[in-house]
Amino acid sequence: MGPLHGLKVIELASIGPGPMCAMLLADLGADVVRVDRTEPSGLGVPMAKKHDINGRNRRSVALDLKSGAGRDAVLRLIERADVLIEGFRPGVTEKLGLGPADCHARNPRLVYGRMTGFGQTGPLADAAGHDLNYIALTGALHAIGPRGGKPVPPLNLVGDYGGGALYLAFGLMAALYERQHSGRGQVVDAAMVDGAGSLASIFYGLHAGGTWDQPRGGNLLDGGAPFYDTYETADGRWVSLGPLEPKFFAEFARLVGLDPRFVQRQYDRREWPTMREAIAALFKGRTRDEWCTLLEGSDACFAPVLDFAEAPQHRHARARGGFVSVDGVPQPAPAPRFDRSVPAAPRAAPRLGEHTRSVLAEAGFDASAIDALLASGAAVQAQEGA
Repeated sequence: MGPLHGLKVIELASIGPGPMCAMLLADLGADVVRVDRTEPSGLGVPMAKKHDINGRNRRSVALDLKSGAGRDAVLRLIERADVLIEGFRPGVTEKLGLGPADCHARNPRLVYGRMTGFGQTGPLADAAGHDLNYIALTGALHAIGPRGGKPVPPLNLVGDYGGGALYLAFGLMAALYERQHSGRGQVVDAAMVDGAGSLASIFYGLHAGGTWDQPRGGNLLDGGAPFYDTYETADGRWVSLGPLEPKFFAEFARLVGLDPRFVQRQYDRREWPTMREAIAALFKGRTRDEWCTLLEGSDACFAPVLDFAEAPQHRHARARGGFVSVDGVPQPAPAPRFDRSVPAAPRAAPRLGEHTRSVLAEAGFDASAIDALLASGAAVQAQEGA
């Protein structure tokens, strides 16, 4: 059932890193109940339920948080929960009567996870923004892009998911560990500006030490080094090359027939322009699959650049079960892996309000109370087949 089996999580529906964090917990066995709005809210990118991969593995209860009855129902759920995840702007849950003080009055052991871009405090705390804006403040966005070109958005992996969802999940686990000793819950203030900045720690060290001193695209790990970059092949596809260590670069050079002088002068920046030209010419001489036949599995630090359709079909992913199919939709398998507490196979995202009756019953509501909530519009139960 997964290593987090028995952990009870309440997720107030949001976008971006909140659902991703909840998915990570649910994938590993946590019982995640998502509190949805009573009507489709347009949160995030519209998609069919089966395509909402970040929404998998939880149950949905639909409640009107602006009604007293809906708010009280959420508080009843929180009484039995270990964790709450919310992704509103600072102060919104307080106005709803669901802030940390309200929740801790009902459940002092609750770990209250808050996910924002700029954080709960500071001059920008109340400002609107998205992943790109948050990582722009950390230095990370400035460092990503081609030499002489503009900064390039790295999808929303660095802010929303790396600096947001993963740091929130880490913070929740740390607070749960601390609770074992104190017996008390606490608030986790997870801000994407903090997390993305933390992800960039090594680059701040390199910059301070004078080894990250070139313009964007001219440093060791940003495509500036010809042995840490991507190259086009004869069929218009791409491969990645990353033999940073001299022994691995020497193996690459041996396998592809690169001029040995480049091996002796791998880190001589004066050689990099001609080295890049030589490597680019070599890769243009064969197709991507031909290079895979020669280099995959060697110590050349090589891999083909796959798209989202190709990645699940790669032999390594297939051997490890790196992707699963849920309702016919290929998607990444739960990660990381455990040798004993193996998670169950993922389930598709729920319909809005699909589990309203059952979740409220578990919270102690009797049938007549649930009927009253549904009749008043404070709660919604999805119809079968809807």
